[in-house]
Formats: sequence, structure tokens, C-alpha cells
Amino acid sequence: MIRAAITLFFAVLAVPAHAIDIREVTSPGGIKAWLVPDDTIPFVALEFAFKGGASLDQPDKRGAINLMTGTLEEGAGTRDSVAFAQAVEDLGAQFSFDVGDDSLSVGMRALSENRDEAAALLAEALTQPRFDDAAVERVRAQIQSIIRSEATDPQAIAATEMSRQAWGDHPYATSINGTLESVASLTRQDLVAAKNRVLARDRVVVGAAGDISPEELGLLLDQVLGGLPEQGTAPLPEPARLQLTGGVTVIDWDSPQTVVSFAGPGLPIDDPDYFAAYVANHILGGGGFSSRLMEEIREKRGLTYGVGTTLATGVYGQTWQGGMAGSNATTGQAVDLIRQEWDRMAQGVTDRELTDAKTYLTGEYPLRFDGNGKIAGILAGMQLIGFPIDYVNTRNAKVEAVTAEDVKRVAGRLLDADSLRFVLVGRPEGIAATEDVVN
Repeated sequence: MIRAAITLFFAVLAVPAHAIDIREVTSPGGIKAWLVPDDTIPFVALEFAFKGGASLDQPDKRGAINLMTGTLEEGAGTRDSVAFAQAVEDLGAQFSFDVGDDSLSVGMRALSENRDEAAALLAEALTQPRFDDAAVERVRAQIQSIIRSEATDPQAIAATEMSRQAWGDHPYATSINGTLESVASLTRQDLVAAKNRVLARDRVVVGAAGDISPEELGLLLDQVLGGLPEQGTAPLPEPARLQLTGGVTVIDWDSPQTVVSFAGPGLPIDDPDYFAAYVANHILGGGGFSSRLMEEIREKRGLTYGVGTTLATGVYGQTWQGGMAGSNATTGQAVDLIRQEWDRMAQGVTDRELTDAKTYLTGEYPLRFDGNGKIAGILAGMQLIGFPIDYVNTRNAKVEAVTAEDVKRVAGRLLDADSLRFVLVGRPEGIAATEDVVN
């Protein structure tokens, strides 16, 4: 259930200890970016995030955008995969290509002296990918190996089933990898079509940090992105409607342990109650050993090595979810405790819990803006979510403003054990026979 893009979203929730000066830049060609200049070292980092990501797959071509993304660096223009990799290495540059349900992300890291040459190579990868047969088959085999591995991984099985139940016919319901059959059927023409669905100037956001001026960045943006089409050939996804119902799904798996996944309704980051939920989640299950679930299930009873929760804030749909693993014999007891703690949050939190959570979230657990690469990624993520440009400098005040009453209100609104769906992979004991069982 925790999608790839969500990692970026939670990174954005941290804030540095000092104000960050973010400048908005518009290229001569009209491409916008956010920039944090830093000339202390001759190095620049850029992050491009194309909205929609793998959710823009054609329904009958699931996995095409993921396969396409994996082959973008496997040769471009006149260079095959080996020659392209050598050209990047000769410049001392680094490129990254990744895709999730919400965005396709492209990163560039380069020394200032090689910045323009690196940008030219990246532009070729985005506008002139070769999709050579040998490279496509190699990446296809890697993806199919991942699919086979996930089919025998209890945690992946639980996540797959939870996504299926949660999101119905939305792309969130299925893996960005596709299936063995869908990936096997993809052709070069499918990859070209997939590229044109997602790589376009109308859906890109850009973060940049390092040794580059606003004027230089504007020219670089046009160099890298100017050759892309103005618009993608697929509309952005519609919001997903959460379809989870309360209850338990058991997937029979021959193992002495049961993997437990659970989820209920969440909320988007722009919801007025979001920061109250963020603090509540830390107290409930997001705070490691200080959380209520960890205290009740691990510390007091030893039923698991670890249990945790998170607010999964996808761009198109959200859940409040968690997971753990434990002995088959005690799974029923653990599920009952999770339900109890889920409901108990609506009774309120103590002053000590609230103070400790806010202290941790604003002080001990900030994302450190300690590198241009991290900063560029955060800036792109902020724009992808829709945060204002001053967010990193105002975020801590929003956390500090959360009151015990706020936490109680949002818990009463969202945390209802009767609406909590559990997916159990194993042979759990103590689960009611009337529950939904999948063999």
C-alpha cells in the first residue's frame, strides 16, 4: 500500500533548522522551476517530476511506463547503452530514472564544469531514447524477476491484496510492474506510446539546487525539456475512491508467522486536519518505540518485533495504514489490540504524548537539508503535492499549533476500528471463522 512516490511526500514533511531561500525561475521557453542557489561547491542537482507517473498506463498495457522508464538510460541518440553509460561516466555525472503511481522522476547530478554536457545527454535520453531490443529484453527480464519474487513474498502479497480491495478499477489497485503476461506482450511501439503519455512539458515540475544562477537554470531547463511535446497524450488520472470495508481477509500461506496489513480512510495533505492527523499518527504507530501500538503489542506482550502506521498520502488517494508480523498463534490477539488502540485515539491523548510527539517531529526527526540532491528532490516533491513555496519555512509552526483537541477531533473523524480492513497472509489463529478467507 505504501507507494513509491509516498516516500518523497513524507520527506517533504520535514523542515531544516534555518530558513531556506527558494527562488521561482521561469525559463525563456516558459518552463517553471524552484531553485535554491548554493555556490559553495561547484556542483548542481536537478530533479524533474512528471505528474501522473505509472498511473497513466493504458489499462491493457499495465507495466509499460515502468518498463519504458527502466530503459530511458539504456541508450539514446547515436549511443547504445554501453556508449551512453560511458559518456555519463566520463563527465562524472549521475542520472536517475524512477517511476511510481504519482510521478515519473528524473534526476541529474553534475559538476558545474560539465553541467551543460550532462544536460545535453539527459535531453537525448528524454527525447531520443533508442529502446534497443537487447536493452528492452534485459530490463524486461529484470522486471519479470521482480514480479515472480513478489508472488512468493508474504508482505508483497498482503500489499497487493490490500491495494486491490482499496482502489477498485483505479491504477492504484494494481502494481506498476504489471503482470508476467502484460510485460511479456509489450513491444517497442508500446514503449514509445508510453513515453508520449507521460513525458511532456505540461506536466513537469522541477527542483534545482547548487551552483547555478536563475538565468543559467532557465537556459538549462529549455535545453533538457525543450524537445519534449507540449502536452502528454493521456489525461492525468482522476481521484481514486477508497473502497475499503471493515473486516479481515486471510490468505493461506504455509508459514509459522502471519504478515498483518491494515488500512482505513486517510486524508490529503491539503486537508485542514492533516497536521493533527500527522501528530496523531506519530502517537498511535508512527513514533517507533514511543508509539501506543508498539508499547501495547511489543513491549507489554511481545507479540511482534515491530508494528507501525503511516499516513499514505498519494496524490490521487489516501489511506491511514500499518503493518506488522507475528506468530500465527497470537495474530488474533494482535489484531484485537490494533482495533482497540485504533478506537482509543478518539478518547484523546495526554499532554505528555502531545508534547513529546511535537518535539520529536519538529526537532529530532527533521529531514536534513544536507545536500543539493536532497534539496532538489524536496523542491520537486513540494510542487508535485501543491505546497506553497514557503512551506519548508512554515511547516514547524503548523505542527506546533496542533492541540490535544485537534488530535481528538481527527481521530474521531477517521479512526474507526469497524472500518479497518485487515489482510493476513499466513495461518493465523484466533480469527473469527466468519471472516473472509482466501485460499
